[in-house]
Amino acid sequence: MPAPTARPAESARPAATAGAIGAAGSAEATEADQTAVADSPKPTDKSAESAGPSESARPADPTPPPASAPSADVRMWHRFLTLHAHVEHRLSAALQRHHGLGLSEYRALGFLAAAPRSELRMQELADRLGLNQSSVTRLVSRLNAADFTYRDLCPDDKRGVYTVLKDAGRARHAAATATYEATLTAALEEAAESDGGAGAAVAALRGTLG
Repeated sequence: MPAPTARPAESARPAATAGAIGAAGSAEATEADQTAVADSPKPTDKSAESAGPSESARPADPTPPPASAPSADVRMWHRFLTLHAHVEHRLSAALQRHHGLGLSEYRALGFLAAAPRSELRMQELADRLGLNQSSVTRLVSRLNAADFTYRDLCPDDKRGVYTVLKDAGRARHAAATATYEATLTAALEEAAESDGGAGAAVAALRGTLG
């Protein structure tokens, strides 16, 4: 009688099935994890949200309009101021070097010398020199200290203060006048030679005011 055919052990089948299920479950779990990661919200970069627009995104500063050319009067006045500054510098240097006088001091002595009784109120002297009250007070103090002038009060108005020219001041002004005039002429000629426009202005002024 033939021997019965051996049947596979029952215990092996569940093991194979369990292995297949485990593999399938692992694959499903992996796919589920990947899906969950893909679907999960991405973290927000707060610093990027709070940051303003980049420098490159900002509009460029508008180009300023071109400056308009100065008028003829402005150009004329600037040339005159240049001429004035040149002449005043030359006069100031010459008077200080040769006579120990500042330019305003020389002119103050000249105004006093030409005034009636050789005296002027302080305010009158300030107006003629183009100085404010404090500046003319300091200037007169220097003239008084040099014994060129003295301070006097008006007999009718005790508040009226006069500056009176003394003989020493008159003599110093007279001695400095030749230097002043020679230097002035030389400075004007220098300006005329270096600048044709200044030369024309000097010629026009001499013709009108000379």
